[in-house]
Amino acid sequence: MRDLGPAEPWAVRETALSRDALSMSALRQAESVFALANGHIGLRGNLDEGPCGMPGTYLNSLREQRDLDYPEAGYGYPERTETIVDAPNGKPIVLTVDDERFDVRTATVRRHERCLDLRAGTLRRDVEWVSESGAAIRVSSVRVVSFPHPAVAAIRYEVEALERPVRIRIESDLIANEEQPEPRDDPRASATLHSPLRSSSHSPDVLLHRTRRSGIEVASAVAHVGPPVTRSSEPDRIRAVVSTTLEPGEPLRLDKFLAYAWGVQDPVDNALAARDEAVRWGFDALLARQREYLDDFWETADVEVDGDPEVQQGVRFGLFHVLQAGAQAGPHPIAAKGLTGNGYDGHVLWDTEAFVLPVLTYTHPACVGLALRWRHATLDAARDRARELRLAGAAYPWRTISGAECSGYWPAGTAALHVNADIAAAVLRYVAATGDEEFLREAGAEILVETARLWCRVTHADDEGVHHIDGVTGPDEYTALVDDNVFTNLMAQHNLLGAASAVERLGIAGVTAEEIGAWRAAARRLFIPYAPRRGVHEQHSGFTRLQEWDFDATKDDDYPLMLNFPYLDLYRRQVVKQADLVLAMMLRGDAFTAEEKRRNFAYYEARTVRDSSLSAPAQAVLAAETGHLRLAYDYLAEAALLDLRSGGEASGDGLHIAACAGAWIALVQGFGGLRDHGGRLSFAPRLPSCLPRLSFRLRWRDSRLRVTVTGAEVTYAVTGADLAFDHYGSSVTVPVGETVTIPLDPVEELPAPPSPRPPERRT
Repeated sequence: MRDLGPAEPWAVRETALSRDALSMSALRQAESVFALANGHIGLRGNLDEGPCGMPGTYLNSLREQRDLDYPEAGYGYPERTETIVDAPNGKPIVLTVDDERFDVRTATVRRHERCLDLRAGTLRRDVEWVSESGAAIRVSSVRVVSFPHPAVAAIRYEVEALERPVRIRIESDLIANEEQPEPRDDPRASATLHSPLRSSSHSPDVLLHRTRRSGIEVASAVAHVGPPVTRSSEPDRIRAVVSTTLEPGEPLRLDKFLAYAWGVQDPVDNALAARDEAVRWGFDALLARQREYLDDFWETADVEVDGDPEVQQGVRFGLFHVLQAGAQAGPHPIAAKGLTGNGYDGHVLWDTEAFVLPVLTYTHPACVGLALRWRHATLDAARDRARELRLAGAAYPWRTISGAECSGYWPAGTAALHVNADIAAAVLRYVAATGDEEFLREAGAEILVETARLWCRVTHADDEGVHHIDGVTGPDEYTALVDDNVFTNLMAQHNLLGAASAVERLGIAGVTAEEIGAWRAAARRLFIPYAPRRGVHEQHSGFTRLQEWDFDATKDDDYPLMLNFPYLDLYRRQVVKQADLVLAMMLRGDAFTAEEKRRNFAYYEARTVRDSSLSAPAQAVLAAETGHLRLAYDYLAEAALLDLRSGGEASGDGLHIAACAGAWIALVQGFGGLRDHGGRLSFAPRLPSCLPRLSFRLRWRDSRLRVTVTGAEVTYAVTGADLAFDHYGSSVTVPVGETVTIPLDPVEELPAPPSPRPPERRT
């Protein structure tokens, strides 16, 4: 990101605002980086007075419907999709000094700094500028989206004359149906919705709107505390105006409180009640409670990385945004972009269960239970989709907001049945890590049963009694409609066996012993393709006989391949968009030997182009496990710095929340060696020579564990309750309040295997 200052351990600071940083693409990326959210509401990091790359006030699941059109109709094609709606925006503030409007594009700015504070949970901005009349002005603002008060956001805006008296006018708006930029020419970009909200009523306190097709009511309330204001309202705007003369040394402070309610009965009353409660607390108290919430989070979630300040900043930045995406998301989903932008139309994908929820399970498990209860709340929609596809049980969607399938590209969407198993794995992991049997009885078991029923229907036995799953798409979107995708089969196996064990333990009504037996039989007999001549597992049956991709003839600007080559070329060749079999080895490492992992990793490293942000974290984990420690470190840096320092227009539509989680995954699962196969924690820590120390914290049931790794030893410290786990295959028990230190054997750092697109070398 342009104008980003040197890495700080607990802050992301923009130290200037150059002309290059005011381009639309640079503005959009910065707005994503500086976004604030709590999982319920999200505010993009727009400059208070503009200009704006893309406005963005997002309310989780506030959506509009759109029709999907096809050149040729087909049975089972989704007829509608959903797009997140830009809600009424309370960020805009217009400042006029001596009749000159402040605009960073034309003003003489002496100082401009923005700071995302990862401990305070705030976005601070400080500006000094000189007007055309020679008046020196300081402007500062503090923005917060409250974790303890999920419906509330607040802004403190302060103006000070530095040298002589000045006349000022502040216009503070809450505005609906703002003009939206046209989408990028990229399938990952969102559709543009113009004026999606229809006004129902308005007053100087609250706007009430309804989405035009989905019919969701949303109330947006605002209050200003500080100097006297003149208020006015119209259907799409509430405006508060302050006009006064400022004397030097007497700053004007205006506190702006925003509250939202949508998809509930009496949204106006709910929004006003939340706003009034925030006003009673006051801005300073909101900040204090925000800090208390984050102190609790970091106490059991922090990761310390010695020797690389940028990676240290990146992993905390990623954890902060993962928390912002999920903390108060329930009863709604956690979208692929969180609430930082409208990329992917605001849809939730399988990224959530495969990447985001594992991190939150060990760091902030309360919101994981809520996220999985949302999946349970959409189970009927998944059942309906399964019936439409003539399947059994439930078929969870590849892309959705409400629970209905929203992807019109069925080879990647409808055929990606692994989503069912990803959700089931998240259920099993959460229950094992928390012991939340109430959730399992009330919601989790039903998810496991219905997803298992789908797998039992789609598997079939050949003449030798071996079971197969044909015609599916795994995580790698450069192969589609394949037979026996290893990731899908192994995750389905995990789903079937986990469902059988849970039902037997709980005694679920309506599930017979015969059905449980069928689940276990299908799981035991699932085919896992292997190519003996090449000595590797096949990503899917026949993968190793496909034609190789000509990487020598592929230019740098040909990537991502999906934007420059037809899928017909991609589907017929050994080219991998993102970790697929490698991801299977990370999540189902218990199904592979160490030697198989080593050979598989080298083979697929030579064919993976990483045209997806989901790839680097999994490649980092397996690179570390197979001894390619320096390569693992390079992949870690790629994940940690993807949105923060690497740039790229894709970040302008919102951050890659799974990649934000990926930095934690690369460190804790890669170099910390964390695994949880069979519901038991295990660790196999190892560090590259360039990383002198790694320390991380996590939660497991009633225990709080801190793991500190150096090149010579690992120390495990436990609070809360005794904890038993495995260290390199040997059982270890750490009593509460005590520490155990274990020497580590030196690890040979193997060179990186060949790759068509190796990650940038981290110096």
